[in-house]
Amino acid sequence: MPFASAKWDTNTPDGTRTLGAILGACLPGGMVVALVGGLGSGKTVLVQGLAAGNAVGPAVEVTSPTFTLVHEYPGRLTLYHLDAYRLKDAADFARLGFDELLREDSAAVVEWADRVRPALPEDALWITLEVLGPTARRLTLRAAGPRSEQCLKALQEATGS
Repeated sequence: MPFASAKWDTNTPDGTRTLGAILGACLPGGMVVALVGGLGSGKTVLVQGLAAGNAVGPAVEVTSPTFTLVHEYPGRLTLYHLDAYRLKDAADFARLGFDELLREDSAAVVEWADRVRPALPEDALWITLEVLGPTARRLTLRAAGPRSEQCLKALQEATGS
Protein backbone atom coordinates (compact mmCIF):
# COMPACT_ATOMS: atom_id res chain seq x y z
CA MET A 1 0.00 0.00 0.00
CA PRO A 2 1.50 3.38 -0.95
CA PHE A 3 1.76 5.96 1.78
CA ALA A 4 0.65 9.59 1.64
CA SER A 5 2.54 12.38 -0.09
CA ALA A 6 1.98 16.11 -0.49
CA LYS A 7 3.54 19.18 -2.10
CA TRP A 8 3.85 22.74 -0.87
CA ASP A 9 5.28 25.72 -2.71
CA THR A 10 6.80 28.56 -0.70
CA ASN A 11 7.84 31.92 -2.11
CA THR A 12 10.18 33.14 0.62
CA PRO A 13 12.49 31.73 3.29
CA ASP A 14 9.87 32.83 5.86
CA GLY A 15 7.30 30.69 4.04
CA THR A 16 9.62 27.68 4.28
CA ARG A 17 10.24 28.41 7.98
CA THR A 18 6.50 28.69 8.59
CA LEU A 19 5.82 25.28 7.04
CA GLY A 20 8.69 23.90 9.14
CA ALA A 21 7.22 25.44 12.29
CA ILE A 22 3.85 23.83 11.65
CA LEU A 23 5.55 20.47 11.12
CA GLY A 24 7.70 20.97 14.23
CA ALA A 25 4.59 21.56 16.35
CA CYS A 26 3.03 18.24 15.32
CA LEU A 27 6.23 16.18 15.12
CA PRO A 28 5.90 13.02 17.21
CA GLY A 29 8.68 11.58 19.33
CA GLY A 30 10.88 9.04 17.60
CA MET A 31 10.28 10.55 14.14
CA VAL A 32 12.99 10.96 11.53
CA VAL A 33 12.64 13.73 8.96
CA ALA A 34 14.90 13.01 5.99
CA LEU A 35 15.81 16.07 3.92
CA VAL A 36 16.98 15.91 0.31
CA GLY A 37 17.96 18.89 -1.83
CA GLY A 38 20.93 20.65 -3.34
CA LEU A 39 23.04 23.38 -1.79
CA GLY A 40 20.90 26.44 -1.08
CA SER A 41 17.60 24.60 -1.45
CA GLY A 42 16.40 25.59 2.03
CA LYS A 43 17.12 22.53 4.15
CA THR A 44 18.54 24.49 7.09
CA VAL A 45 15.83 27.16 6.75
CA LEU A 46 13.22 24.39 7.08
CA VAL A 47 15.01 23.05 10.18
CA GLN A 48 14.94 26.55 11.70
CA GLY A 49 11.16 26.40 11.40
CA LEU A 50 11.02 22.85 12.76
CA ALA A 51 13.00 23.98 15.79
CA ALA A 52 10.73 26.99 16.39
CA GLY A 53 7.60 24.83 16.11
CA ASN A 54 9.14 22.31 18.48
CA ALA A 55 9.50 25.08 21.11
CA VAL A 56 13.27 25.48 20.82
CA GLY A 57 13.92 28.88 22.36
CA PRO A 58 14.37 31.91 20.08
CA ALA A 59 17.81 32.57 21.58
CA VAL A 60 19.07 29.24 20.19
CA GLU A 61 20.75 29.69 16.81
CA VAL A 62 19.85 26.88 14.41
CA THR A 63 22.64 26.44 11.88
CA SER A 64 23.80 23.71 9.53
CA PRO A 65 25.85 21.03 11.30
CA THR A 66 28.02 20.48 8.21
CA PHE A 67 31.29 20.44 10.15
CA THR A 68 30.08 19.31 13.58
CA LEU A 69 27.76 16.68 12.03
CA VAL A 70 25.18 16.83 14.86
CA HIS A 71 23.47 19.70 16.68
CA GLU A 72 21.15 19.11 19.63
CA TYR A 73 18.30 21.53 20.34
CA PRO A 74 16.24 21.22 23.54
CA GLY A 75 12.53 21.85 23.10
CA ARG A 76 9.23 20.00 23.47
CA LEU A 77 11.26 17.10 22.05
CA THR A 78 15.03 17.02 21.91
CA LEU A 79 15.65 17.81 18.25
CA TYR A 80 18.77 16.31 16.70
CA HIS A 81 19.91 18.02 13.50
CA LEU A 82 22.36 15.92 11.51
CA ASP A 83 24.21 16.59 8.27
CA ALA A 84 25.44 13.69 6.13
CA TYR A 85 27.10 15.81 3.43
CA ARG A 86 30.68 15.14 4.53
CA LEU A 87 30.19 11.46 5.37
CA LYS A 88 31.42 8.69 3.06
CA ASP A 89 28.50 6.32 3.51
CA ALA A 90 25.74 4.97 5.75
CA ALA A 91 28.29 3.15 7.93
CA ASP A 92 29.93 6.49 8.80
CA PHE A 93 26.51 7.82 9.71
CA ALA A 94 25.72 4.80 11.89
CA ARG A 95 29.03 5.29 13.73
CA LEU A 96 27.76 8.69 14.88
CA GLY A 97 25.42 6.76 17.18
CA PHE A 98 22.32 7.73 15.22
CA ASP A 99 20.25 4.82 16.56
CA GLU A 100 20.86 6.00 20.12
CA LEU A 101 19.33 9.41 19.31
CA LEU A 102 15.92 7.99 18.40
CA ARG A 103 13.73 7.92 21.47
CA GLU A 104 10.15 8.80 22.29
CA ASP A 105 11.32 12.13 23.72
CA SER A 106 13.36 13.11 20.65
CA ALA A 107 13.17 13.52 16.89
CA ALA A 108 15.89 13.69 14.26
CA VAL A 109 16.23 15.77 11.10
CA VAL A 110 18.86 14.60 8.62
CA GLU A 111 20.17 16.86 5.85
CA TRP A 112 21.51 15.04 2.76
CA ALA A 113 19.57 11.98 3.93
CA ASP A 114 19.75 10.33 0.51
CA ARG A 115 23.49 9.77 1.14
CA VAL A 116 22.79 7.60 4.20
CA ARG A 117 19.42 6.05 3.34
CA PRO A 118 20.42 2.49 4.49
CA ALA A 119 21.18 3.81 8.00
CA LEU A 120 17.77 5.46 8.40
CA PRO A 121 14.64 3.75 9.66
CA GLU A 122 12.28 2.60 6.95
CA ASP A 123 9.45 4.73 8.38
CA ALA A 124 10.73 8.28 7.92
CA LEU A 125 9.16 11.44 6.55
CA TRP A 126 11.10 12.31 3.38
CA ILE A 127 11.14 15.93 2.25
CA THR A 128 12.65 16.91 -1.08
CA LEU A 129 13.34 20.63 -1.55
CA GLU A 130 13.54 22.02 -5.08
CA VAL A 131 14.63 25.50 -6.08
CA LEU A 132 11.96 27.15 -8.24
CA GLY A 133 13.42 30.67 -8.22
CA PRO A 134 15.62 32.99 -6.16
CA THR A 135 13.46 32.52 -3.04
CA ALA A 136 10.76 30.11 -4.24
CA ARG A 137 10.90 26.46 -3.20
CA ARG A 138 8.81 23.35 -3.73
CA LEU A 139 8.71 20.89 -0.86
CA THR A 140 7.57 17.39 -1.66
CA LEU A 141 6.79 15.34 1.43
CA ARG A 142 6.49 11.57 1.27
CA ALA A 143 5.60 9.31 4.15
CA ALA A 144 7.44 5.99 4.09
CA GLY A 145 5.43 4.17 6.75
CA PRO A 146 2.44 4.43 9.08
CA ARG A 147 4.08 6.69 11.67
CA SER A 148 5.37 9.19 9.10
CA GLU A 149 2.02 9.05 7.33
CA GLN A 150 0.29 10.03 10.58
CA CYS A 151 2.77 12.92 10.91
CA LEU A 152 2.09 14.07 7.34
CA LYS A 153 -1.67 13.90 7.90
CA ALA A 154 -1.30 16.01 11.06
CA LEU A 155 0.64 18.58 9.02
CA GLN A 156 -2.05 18.60 6.33
CA GLU A 157 -4.76 19.12 8.96
CA ALA A 158 -2.78 21.90 10.63
CA THR A 159 -2.27 23.71 7.31
CA GLY A 160 -5.77 23.06 6.01
CA SER A 161 -4.36 21.29 2.95
